[in-house]
Amino acid sequence: MPPVENPQSRKGLVLDGVKITLRGRILCDLDLVVAPGAVVTLMGPSGAGKSSLLGHICGTLEPGFDVQGSVWLSGRKINDLAPQDRHVGILFQDDLLFPHLSVGGNLAFALPGDIKGTGHRREKVEQALEIAGLAGFAGRDPATLSGGQRARVALMRVLLSSPSALLLDEPFSRLDAKLRSQFREFVFDQARRQQLPTLMVTHDPDDASATGGEIITLNGPVA
Repeated sequence: MPPVENPQSRKGLVLDGVKITLRGRILCDLDLVVAPGAVVTLMGPSGAGKSSLLGHICGTLEPGFDVQGSVWLSGRKINDLAPQDRHVGILFQDDLLFPHLSVGGNLAFALPGDIKGTGHRREKVEQALEIAGLAGFAGRDPATLSGGQRARVALMRVLLSSPSALLLDEPFSRLDAKLRSQFREFVFDQARRQQLPTLMVTHDPDDASATGGEIITLNGPVA
């Protein structure tokens, strides 16, 4: 792909010459612009570097990888920032809800510190549950929820952290076909409503085609 022209001025998520290498083998070499509200899909075999790329974007890539290029988000270069300062949300295939917290506690945990006051924070949680179709669930134990309900809580927790971009790492793979379709539509709708540039990793062609957006195939390590 051609280099990104003036990435600092581009809106959304921009990968400018991002090359990830492990033990001398190139996993991915990518120039990409994900516009606000767009969903771009990464596909390819296991080991092709898809999840490594997401880890690099959100700042959690394990040591041992060599990375070149720049990642820009909303006109800001984020390569050297700590994960919590990048404002990138990521949703995994496991919901990762905290078992020792209620549903409301899980959601409140994600709220930025500048949202002050118990009442205001509770209101934000209740609004999120309403959007997710889970009004009145704040006091519930996450263990009592269905898989689809847990997935919605996990998404709302990510969104309540006020991310500037959304990464999706196989978030639909543990759901059955009906729930998968419903939750997938819900995730994409929320991303578009909030104008979040969204980058999704999946092995499922149905997930990719459902985005209506660009699909990029990573072919695996290159010596």
